[in-house]
This record gives sequence, structure tokens and C-alpha cells, in this order.
Amino acid sequence: MKNNTHTVLKRFQNFRYGLILQGVIVGALAGLVSVLFRIVIEHANDLLFFVLDYGNQLVMVKIAWFAAIAILALLVARLVRWQPMISGSGIPQVEGELHGVFSQNWWKVLIAKFVGGALAIGAGLSLGREGPSIQLGAMAGKGFSRISKRIKIEEKLLMTCGASAGLAAAFNAPFAGVLFSLEELHKSFSVEVLLSTMAASVTADFISRNVFGLAPIFSFDITQNIPLDLYWVVVVLGVALGAVGVFYNFCIKKSQQLYGKIKKTEVRLLIPFLCAGVLGFTFPAVLGGGNSLIPMLISGKFALVMIFAVFAIKFIFSMVSFGSGAPGGIFLPLLVLGALLGGGIGTAMVQVFGVPRELIQNFIVLAMAGFFAAIVRAPITGIILICELTGSFTQLLSVTLVSLIAYVIADLLKSKPIYEQLLERIIARQDEAQSAPQKQEVKILIELPVHFGTPICMKKISQIEWPENSLIVAVKRGSHEIIPKGTVRIRPGDILVILCNEENSYRVREMVTKLCQTG
Repeated sequence: MKNNTHTVLKRFQNFRYGLILQGVIVGALAGLVSVLFRIVIEHANDLLFFVLDYGNQLVMVKIAWFAAIAILALLVARLVRWQPMISGSGIPQVEGELHGVFSQNWWKVLIAKFVGGALAIGAGLSLGREGPSIQLGAMAGKGFSRISKRIKIEEKLLMTCGASAGLAAAFNAPFAGVLFSLEELHKSFSVEVLLSTMAASVTADFISRNVFGLAPIFSFDITQNIPLDLYWVVVVLGVALGAVGVFYNFCIKKSQQLYGKIKKTEVRLLIPFLCAGVLGFTFPAVLGGGNSLIPMLISGKFALVMIFAVFAIKFIFSMVSFGSGAPGGIFLPLLVLGALLGGGIGTAMVQVFGVPRELIQNFIVLAMAGFFAAIVRAPITGIILICELTGSFTQLLSVTLVSLIAYVIADLLKSKPIYEQLLERIIARQDEAQSAPQKQEVKILIELPVHFGTPICMKKISQIEWPENSLIVAVKRGSHEIIPKGTVRIRPGDILVILCNEENSYRVREMVTKLCQTG
């Protein structure tokens, strides 16, 4: 595969003409993988509750099930040891590869993540399918790139297409898949990323809906919007969600540190599997993603104390499950935790301040979006995701407000976004010996927008101290592409196109981001 500078620039100029077609192809591949993964998990969950029902009647079945989940824990541990990149969510791994930090073996990760994720989630661990679906989709995109012999910059874009398609298929949320790629994976707007991921997400969503139907993931019967004179409740909810979101990220970090003291992978994974076995016979509603809790919450089956008790159990079990490094995501569990918080706070508002009981469902929806914004720090993705999951955009104003407040609270409390925190942990654990000296230098392009008020605004290119081993090859200004001469002044809104070696790309991106972006 040729990766010299001339090839990269030439292919990059022509690549946009085939973006939609390639996005459709990768979207179809990633969508099929994600849909199959979702089907396997659903059948595994059916089998799980079938076994639990029999276990409650027959002691021997209960004993056999604990033996079975111990074996499952050992199998998942073997898969994690075979391919460490399948550990956890999978989203930080995709981000890391897109930033050039490391490279994953696409077919090994595809197999190990599929099997390991299905076993872990199917056994009842408090994990979600969306993180694995994003990683599986990205690996499908990488596999297509390798088979069709694409250059590195094309490969990264096709991986992004696969990731967005994976999220779209996991949640029937195509627009959230597109926005997740822009807001979380690339953290910048790019026409190339927008076009390709949109084609991929819509294709994957089409496949998913043909299998699972057109109904949204969650069904709410919201009869009215929150009156403007009660928006103070939205503010209170946003502040609470921001604070609890910070605590959630802190607990994730601490749980990983505690598990890090256990050297044997088998022992680490045995803990959450056995916990899942105990909870399966005592409190099965908290198993898996926990989405069955939301209909129970909506129906009013839980008293106020019970809501917060369920929240505490689900919260602790999520820490135990994810901190162990078992393959599985946090999207769905954190949305369920947000729903429980919203239901609890809403119920308290009804009992203490006389807020209409009909608004509790509104609070549940708002809390899901706000909790996501506080933890992931991708508020636009969270807003659109919740609207797509519930099939309603009627709460857009209040959802936006609560997401903004929760985001600001988490930012003021200096909490790192969860996936950034997880990526840093993976990087810290990487063995420096992996970067072999004889490795071929691979050129990639990075695109970064220039924000208002940043250090390089209105400065000439020649006046700026750029990172070593990097080169500004273009400045995109609207529909024009300017040749980056030393006399060209950088303006707010410009998009810088930077050429660098893949092995230096993470450091280059960090340094240029400090120069041209705020926050």
C-alpha cells in the first residue's frame, strides 16, 4: 500500500466523489454485523431469564447456572487475553486508532468482541450493546478498507463510517450516529465525515428497522410539555445530573484502579459474573442494560425510596461490571441510570412541591439526556439520541436546557469526559515496545477548525510555531481551499489540513488543538 505524501494528497482530493457509495457499502457491512450482534444478545437474554425462572424453582438448576457463569467468565477472560483491545466499551479504542495512537487487528477484534460481548452481556453484566456495536462497525469499516487496499486517511474515514453505522443499528438512531462521529470521534465538523457517515448511518438504520421494526427503543406517552413557570425544576434537575455525572466518572476511574490491583484476568472477570448470578436470583431487573426498568418506572410501580434503592444497586453493579474490563458498553446502563434519577427527582418534586404527576415521564426523558451530557460531554449527540430513542422531538427545548446545564456543571467541576478518561488509561498501559523502529512511516491528514479568540487567529502561518514533523497542506475557507503560504493569515472558521506521520498524529493533534480551539 502506497502512503507517500503525493499519493495521500492526490487520493484525498478525489476521495470525496466516492464518499456516499463507500459509506453505503460500509454502512451495510457494519449494520449487518451490529444487527446480528443485537439478535444474539436478545436471544441470550431470553435464555438467561428462562434459566433464572427455572433456577428459582429448582436448586440444582441454580447451582448449575453458577457453574456455567464461572465457565463463561473464564472464556471471556481468554478472549480478553487473546485480544486486549476488546476490553471495555470499544469506543476509546476506536478514538485511539483514529488519532493514530495504536492499530487494532480488525478481524481478530471483530471475532473476539462479538463473542466476548455477547457472552458478557448475555450473562447479565450491567453493560450495553452500543459500545461493542461501534467498535464492531469500525472494524468492519477497517476490514473493507484493507481488502480494497485504501490508504490510511481513507481507512480512518471508513472506520468512522462503520462506527456511526454501528451506533445507528444498535439504537435505531441514524442522526445520533452521524453526530457522534462529528462530536465525539472527530470532535470537529468535516463535509467528508458528514457525507460518508450519513450514508453509512442511514443504510445501517434501514437494515436494522427491517429486522426490528419501526418502533422506537423506548415507548413514552408524554401528554404535555413542561410549563414555562416550572422550568426552575429543569434547572434543578440539570444541576443534580451534572453533579452525579461527575461522581459516575470518578467511580469508573476508581473501579478500574481497584480492579487493576488484581493481576489475573480470570479473577477480575469472575467477580462481575458471580455478582450477575446473585442478582439474577434476587433482583433480575438490574441485569444487562436494564432497559426493562424504564417501563416499570413509567408505570409507577416504584415508590420514591425504591427508585433510589434501584438506582444505587444498578450504579454499583455497573461499576463492578465495567471496571472489570469485560467487553461491553456504558451507553444503555447510563441512560437507564439517568432515567431512574429523573424518575426519582420527578417523584420527589410531585410529593414536595406539588408538581403535576403527569410530568414524571418528562423528567425521565430529560434526565436521560442530561446524564449523558454530563458523562460523555457530547450534548448534541445526547439530545438527538434521546429524541430518536423516544420517537419524539416535542421536548427539544427542555432537553436542550437540561443538557446544557448538566454539561456546564460537569465542566466547572473539572471532570474529564468519560471516553477521554478511558482512552488516557489505555494509552498509559500501552507497551512502548509495540512501536517497532522498522515500522513504515504512514502519512495521514488531520483536519481541525479554528475557533474565535484562539492564539493563532489573524496570525500569518509563518508567525506560528507549528509542531515538529507536521506540515500545513491546505486551509479550507468556506468553499475555497487556500494554498498555505507563509503570508496567509488564519481566520476564525478556517479548517486547517495538516499532514503528519501516523505515529506522531496524536501529539500533533493535541498541540494544534491548543493553538486553534477553545475549551
